[in-house]
Amino acid sequence: MRLYAIGDIHGQLDLLKAAHQRIFDDGGPDATIAHVGDLIDRGPDSASVVEYLMQGRNAGRPWVITRGNHDRFLPNFLNTPDWTDKGMSTGAHWVDHPGLGAAATLASYGVDIDQPRADLHRDALRAVPATHAKFLATLPLWYLHPLALVVHAGVRPSVDLQAQDEHDLVWIRKGFLEHEGGYGPLVVHGHTALERPTLYRNRLNIDSGAAYGRKMTAVAIEADGVHVLTETGRVPMQVE
Repeated sequence: MRLYAIGDIHGQLDLLKAAHQRIFDDGGPDATIAHVGDLIDRGPDSASVVEYLMQGRNAGRPWVITRGNHDRFLPNFLNTPDWTDKGMSTGAHWVDHPGLGAAATLASYGVDIDQPRADLHRDALRAVPATHAKFLATLPLWYLHPLALVVHAGVRPSVDLQAQDEHDLVWIRKGFLEHEGGYGPLVVHGHTALERPTLYRNRLNIDSGAAYGRKMTAVAIEADGVHVLTETGRVPMQVE
C-alpha cells in the first residue's frame, strides 16, 4: 500500500505538473495522490491550477484535494464581497492584504484588482467560472487513508476527527505544531512553510514554500517509511 502527497501549490502550475511527473515516474499514472490544499493565491497560474486539477478528477484520476485556508478566499469573496476570514488576526480583507496573493489569483482570471471593490466583485463574478468557485468551496477538509491523515493545516489535539473545527483544519498552528503526542495516523499537512519537507514523530510537513519560489514537495508514504521524490529518485526521510 502506498500514498503519494503533494504540498501547498499556490498557483504554481509548472511546479505542480513537475511534482505529478515525479510521482508518475515512481508509481505510474494511476497513483493515488493527496494534495494538502492552498491551490490558489501568490503564484501566477491559479486559474490554470484549478482547471488542471478539476480535469484530472473529472477524468477519473485518483486525486484527493483537501481545502486550504487560501482556497476559501475566492469563493467567499464571490458570494459575499465584504467577507473576511476569522483566521486573519488583523481583520484584513483578502483583496486588501498584499501578502495573501489575491491580485495574482484575480489576474489569472483576467481581473484587475486596482478598482473599487464593487467593480472588482462584478468583474470577478463575470470572469471566474462557477465551476471553479464550486470546486474550491466544496473541497473536503481532510482525507483519512490507512497510512495517513491528510489535512491542510493540522488538527486540534485530543479532539475527535469528526468533531474538528474547520477553522483549525485550515488555520491551526499553535497547539498543533508543538504537540508531541500521537494522533493515531501520521498527520500529513502543509500551511506552515519550511525550507524543506520535515518528518516528525507524529506529523509530516510537506509545505516547502512553492509559493515563495522553492520546490514543490512530492512524497511517497508507505508502511515502512516516507521518501521525498526527486528528479533522480527517492530520498528517505528521517524523523527529526
